[in-house]
Amino acid sequence: MTKKKKITSIVIFSVIIIALIAGIILTHGNKSGESITEIMTDAVLHEKGKISLFGIIEVNPGLISAFCVSGFLIISAVIIRIFAVPRFNDRPGRFQFLLEKAVGFFTSLANENSSVKPHFIGGYIFAAGIYIFVSTLFELFGFQAVTTAGHSVSLPAPLADINGAIAMGVLSYSVILIGGTINGGIGGMVNALKDFSLPISMSFRLFGALLSGALVTELVYYYAVTSYVLPVIVGVMFTVLHAVIQTYVLTMLVSTFYGESSKKKKIRNKK
Repeated sequence: MTKKKKITSIVIFSVIIIALIAGIILTHGNKSGESITEIMTDAVLHEKGKISLFGIIEVNPGLISAFCVSGFLIISAVIIRIFAVPRFNDRPGRFQFLLEKAVGFFTSLANENSSVKPHFIGGYIFAAGIYIFVSTLFELFGFQAVTTAGHSVSLPAPLADINGAIAMGVLSYSVILIGGTINGGIGGMVNALKDFSLPISMSFRLFGALLSGALVTELVYYYAVTSYVLPVIVGVMFTVLHAVIQTYVLTMLVSTFYGESSKKKKIRNKK
């Protein structure tokens, strides 16, 4: 780096720092009039931030987020199947390589944990994993919606809503229970039913992990001194880490419990 470029970089960095300090000094606390308790409570319960769904019913913002993410994934899948897949070849490009790596990861996870119909559970954990990953990253885009009270709110991650997290947990447990019953018979069903707390643990693991990131970001944004630059770093860090970790944890749990409940136990006859 030349001396001129170094001086230019130092000047730009100094201007940014001075601008941030000036903003902190000139900003006096939270202007919304709400206490931090009210803000964080509404982030969990959404009592004030309801959104009208086609003018029929008031729903939580998380449901609108879920519709947006589901629509995006369905449209993307159709476009990839029609335009991208027919062009795949033996020497993959970047997109084909990335897609094959993702499919291969979930396929190997299913094969390692289940010897009975691994293609079925592999397909499910691929769909569930992609949904969790994309829906977690969704909140980074900050899409806005207008509440029934006329306020503008950023759409949260779908699984940061307790209803969305419970739906994912119950659906995953249903796949384990049905798969265990079909593949393992009565023994498989009983084995799956023994883990009756699994949907609760999976639901609250997702909800707690994603909500913690949202609450930390809200807390950082609330105070003027920390509302510059830091929320961006905290928000991105929590969101990306949760997207990767929660995707891996849930898909691993589902494939593992599916494999255990689907095993057919051999009964030895005593003479």
